[in-house]
Amino acid sequence: MVTRTRLRAPELRGRGWLNTGGRELSLADLRGRVVVLDFWTFCCVNCLHVLDELRPLEERYADSLVLVGVHSPKFEHEADPDALAAAVERYAVHHPVLDDPELVTWQAYTARAWPTLVVVDPEGYIVASMSGEGHAHGLSVLVEELVEEHRAKGTLREGDSPYTPPPAPSTALRFPGKAVSLDDGSFLVSDTTHHDVVHLEADLQTERRRFADHEGDGPGRLNEPQGLLLLPADVAGRVGYDVVVADSVNHQVKGLRLADGAWTLLAGTGRQLRERSGSGPALRQDLSTPWDVAWYIDRVVVAMAGTHQLWALHLAADPAENTVAVLAGTTAEGIRDGAADEAWFAQPSGLAASADGTRLWVADSETSALRSLDLTDDGFTVTTHVGAGLFDFGHRDGAAGQALLQHPLGVTVLPDGSVAVSDTYNGAVRRFDPVAGEVTTLANGLREPSDAVVERTDDGETRLVVVESAAHELVRIPLPDKATRVDGLAHQTQRPRTELAPGPVRLEVTFTPPTGQKLDHRWGDPTRLMVSATPEALLREGAGSAQGLTRELVLDPSVVDGVLHVSVQAASCDGDPVTGEVPEHAACHLYQQDWGIPVVLVEGAPGALTLDLRGTS
Repeated sequence: MVTRTRLRAPELRGRGWLNTGGRELSLADLRGRVVVLDFWTFCCVNCLHVLDELRPLEERYADSLVLVGVHSPKFEHEADPDALAAAVERYAVHHPVLDDPELVTWQAYTARAWPTLVVVDPEGYIVASMSGEGHAHGLSVLVEELVEEHRAKGTLREGDSPYTPPPAPSTALRFPGKAVSLDDGSFLVSDTTHHDVVHLEADLQTERRRFADHEGDGPGRLNEPQGLLLLPADVAGRVGYDVVVADSVNHQVKGLRLADGAWTLLAGTGRQLRERSGSGPALRQDLSTPWDVAWYIDRVVVAMAGTHQLWALHLAADPAENTVAVLAGTTAEGIRDGAADEAWFAQPSGLAASADGTRLWVADSETSALRSLDLTDDGFTVTTHVGAGLFDFGHRDGAAGQALLQHPLGVTVLPDGSVAVSDTYNGAVRRFDPVAGEVTTLANGLREPSDAVVERTDDGETRLVVVESAAHELVRIPLPDKATRVDGLAHQTQRPRTELAPGPVRLEVTFTPPTGQKLDHRWGDPTRLMVSATPEALLREGAGSAQGLTRELVLDPSVVDGVLHVSVQAASCDGDPVTGEVPEHAACHLYQQDWGIPVVLVEGAPGALTLDLRGTS
């Protein structure tokens, strides 16, 4: 238990509010209610997981709890108020949202990571700060305690939420995600927030059919479908379905037979993966936000955005015999090339295999990078072609080593072997030429393009059908004879750097289990800490993975600045209230978070870094 001075919650300040009917909110307006502040940014898949975790809490304590989203953007595009309003709709955020583009409230609450949750009691004091996922149970216990305490004190004020829903828009498609072309010139598109797969005629507007089951609870019940894969004909004939669908929020992969609309569950239990690995029978394996799918080396490769990995799904004639295994990525978030099992990704969101099937292109969104997976004599290897790191982005063409993207979600192989990148937050389609090692711009002025499909006309012209997600439509763009070059600005995420002393630094992650739970020591230390750095030379000592929540680091003073990557897990279970022992079949919960902490080394700065996984006061 970490005891702290009781602190008044700082005021909520930003550019404006969403979901309040135009009303400005203050902490004084919320006095008497339990308030949970959710610091998020809409690019962050972990933030989307937390939104889903909090929905039952919002419903259960609707009279006494106010959830407030504080949107503190990572990318330049996310600071656009129209883009934020679209994201609030896209992700079904049904509570007030403070627009904090200058990170004013973020800094006032000393947030260090997305997502961060801060609990404020009915008297306006901070009582807890938490980072990462898995806090739903602990939050529920804490909110219940605060409600009972302040009801007894007479300081609880129950009533209606300040949430005011905006007018409901209506378009044929709503935030479509991915598309594939069929042999007859028609298209399938994932109509993400309508929770459908739609078959469109070649005119890109006329609907031939919608595929989904909105009434039952079988495999046809979709929740924000994303990636689509049209299987090779021989494979489709063997397995009995034509299309593989990444059903992102259901954490499942499904098969669709176009002839009769029949659905088959291929992988996933419907539960989000909480561990950092997985393999074996596909129908018994939890997944984490599968975002795209591609056919590569006789397997379905799944972009597992939620764990920053690529997985391989082997399809058997009987789905019960399908298997999955991690293909690439350690779950650490960032850019690291080399052997696939040691590589780092950051929310891979787009996949495309080369025409000869030897290379898999990857749009690695959180690092604003174009990367590839190749099978070599030494096994699978990962290479970065465009992109610098988690906090570097922009719109700049030229030599690949200097070019910049901004949160790309899609990648498409062009007939000449070059690659079109759906550069989502730049509103552009970019082209990477792997022979010349150059990046150019094919199209500008699009609204969050998330995927593209190559189309050949009868007269031999090649063009792209682009999924313009925030415009809610598919559009055609020609492939120009000569692409343009944009020499735009380079950007870095404007988060304040943490000053640390060069040399020895003590890292501590605080974790206080919820009331009624204990750390589960039955099989050893239930905590694990993984530490690394970019550049690697920043960390002289202390890198690696080991049990425990503290680590002695040594930072190299010659490096000056960089990013500390800290990943943590802690498992706590229901314990006996008297003895503290954990029963054999106790309910257990896994808490985890990944931090990327920008640091600068300054003589005389603190020699300690404390991060809250679940800190209370």
